[in-house]
Parts: sequence; structure tokens; C-alpha cells
Amino acid sequence: MSTGAGIDYSVWDHIYVSDDEDVTHPNVDTPSLFRMRHRARLERMAEFQQRGEDLENSLVECKRLLEEAQGRLEYVEGVKTEGEADEAREAELEKVQAEVRKLKKDEKAFEKMMEEHRREEKKLPWNVDTISREGFSKSVFNVKPETQEETEKVEKRETFVEKHSEQIQHFGLLRRWDDSQKYLSDNPHLVCEETANCLVSISIDFEMDEKHALMEQVAHQAIVMQFILDLARTLRVDPRGCFRQFFSKIKNADKPYQDAFDHELELLKDRIRSCAQIRLESAAEEMEEEERQTRLGPGGLDPVEVYQSLPKEMQKSFDEKNVEMLQDAVNKLEPEEGKFHLRRCIDSGLWVPESEQGEEEEEDEEEE
Repeated sequence: MSTGAGIDYSVWDHIYVSDDEDVTHPNVDTPSLFRMRHRARLERMAEFQQRGEDLENSLVECKRLLEEAQGRLEYVEGVKTEGEADEAREAELEKVQAEVRKLKKDEKAFEKMMEEHRREEKKLPWNVDTISREGFSKSVFNVKPETQEETEKVEKRETFVEKHSEQIQHFGLLRRWDDSQKYLSDNPHLVCEETANCLVSISIDFEMDEKHALMEQVAHQAIVMQFILDLARTLRVDPRGCFRQFFSKIKNADKPYQDAFDHELELLKDRIRSCAQIRLESAAEEMEEEERQTRLGPGGLDPVEVYQSLPKEMQKSFDEKNVEMLQDAVNKLEPEEGKFHLRRCIDSGLWVPESEQGEEEEEDEEEE
């Protein structure tokens, strides 16, 4: 049905808005009958939705397996062998090619089933549960966000690094593309975010130890891992299934891709140098503070700071360890000023008076 203004109202022709009110039974309670039929309809809707989710998950898994198979195919095709090894390679090549063809066929089948499911979904009549939906729902509470997820992530990273630290360090020192690809093929569990973070930490440690060449090598491998993870996010696949594709691409990279790789590497090395410098400065400050705490006098004052604040003549007397010169320097000052500097010398440990003299000074202060 349409109007002269061109508005099409035909979408409203198949709206199912009742709970079968027109179909009742004299021996069955009507509200109970409505609830039973409503529950049955909800179960059918849930089953239909679950079938769609299962199809989508199967399609995603098929794409992942296809990506891995294509990576293995590229690897087998690139291997050069002779004699019996060549026959084994041809057999493996045929096997992988057959697997790729089967997975492509399965992928098309799943896509076709997904399309049919979407068409069925569009044909479903509307009812009281689907005719309208909430636009958005948002509640804001002034509470601290839960940190359990972050804690679990940190624990997972620490456990992974502790378990595979030697393998990560070995990968970080590989220089050839083929060696890196083979090592990841033998250890696919290393293709993850934890490995990239650990490689950056190792690079910072090398920079702090002034091992600059090792820092640059491990930083290079950190960027390799980061590019693999970025490629996986772009393709929406497991990174373990696409690292071979990265190596195939980087070994035959065009200039823009290689320039992008080198640019990211230089940025990472700059950040590593900056982070290492900050850590060294922080460590120096902590060491200086520890030394300061160890040399504090009985009164809690730093002898170095107290010495620097003394008048020149008092400093000279301490340099020459001359008690008479110290007494003369104190006598030349105003009484209050002299007592002030002398007390600071005692509290910092610069001056350790004899016990009787110390007791007399304390008595004088109490009398004042």
C-alpha cells in the first residue's frame, strides 16, 4: 500500500503483535495459554539466533584455518630440495593444496548459509518482543573501576615471561628473516603481545648497560613481532596463523612498506633510549638518597649540607681539623648564631664534643 506522497507502508503488512488472543480454549486458562505460547515463541527465537551465531563462529574458524593453510602453502612452495626430499616436498605440497581447496569450498558454503540465514531473519514477522528495541541504556556510578582484569593480565604476562624467557631472548638475537620465521614456526606460542613487551624490556636493559648494538638488534625483533600482531588485527585472524605472511611480505617489501618498518624501528629505539635515561637518573637519585640516609648524624642532619651552610672560617677549621680555629670562629660570631651552627654540627655528626662539654651545652639550653 502506498500514498500519493510516495511513502510505502507495506513493511507493516506482516506485523504479528498478538499473543494468539483469537485462539483460546474453553478448558484452558487463557492467561496460562498466552504465557505458554509466548514462551514457545521465545524459545524458537533463541534457537534461530543461536543457529546464526554458530554459523558465524564456524565461518570465522574456517577463515582462520584457511589463513594458516595458505601460510603453510607459501612456506612449502618456497622450500628448495633435491632427491628424495624433493619427492616428500611434492607430496606435502599436494596435501596442503588439497587442504586449501577444501577450506575455500567450506568457506563459500558457510557464507552461503549465512546469507540464507540473514534472508530468513528479514522475513520473520515482528511481534511484541521485536517490534521495538531500546535505543541505548547507560548507567553511571561514581565508583572505582575494577582492576581484577588488569591484575590477571599482569600475572599472565609475568608467568609467560618467566616460563619462556630463554626462548624470547633467543628470538631477540636472531638476525636473518628465515631464521626468525623458522624459530616462530617451531615455537608458535611466542607470537603474542607478551613477547613483544618482553623484547622491549630486554632492549631497555641492554641500553642501560650501554650495550647499544644488542639493544638495536632486540628492538628490531620487537618491531617484527609488533608488525605481525598489527597484521593479525587487520586480517582479524590469530597472529599465529599469519606470521608467515608477514615474512613473505617483508622479504619482498616495496619501498613504502620497508620505510614504514624502518620508521617504526627508529621511533622505538628513541623511546628505549629515553626510557633507559629516565631509569638511570631515577636509580642515581635513589642511590644518592640512600647514601644521604646512611651519613645522617645523630640529630638527623646531613653533614654535607651542614658543612656547605657554615661560614668560611668554620669550614676551614673542619678542613684542617683544628679545634682551636673552630672555637675562635664560633667566638667571632654572634652568640645565637654561633650556638645555631654548633648545634647543627653536633646533630649532623661533623662535631662530636666531649661528653662533659655536651652535657654543659644541653644544661645551658635548658636554662635559656
